[in-house]
Amino acid sequence: MTDAKDLAESAASADPSTGLRAALALRRLADSLERLQVVNARRQGWAWQEIADALEVSRQAVHKKYAKEM
Repeated sequence: MTDAKDLAESAASADPSTGLRAALALRRLADSLERLQVVNARRQGWAWQEIADALEVSRQAVHKKYAKEM
């Protein structure tokens, strides 16, 4: 699933196999986007607390998840 339209259609599928594959693809996309933007924010000088606030998680959670990628 690479095309956004196909992914959206698959996510709405009545077939659980298709819908679950779409959910997995969306989760992977969201994780990748989050990682990219956390790295971007840190490069622009954002504090861990600012990133945590934007993601609505604790500072400790975001730091634990991404600190080793910096």
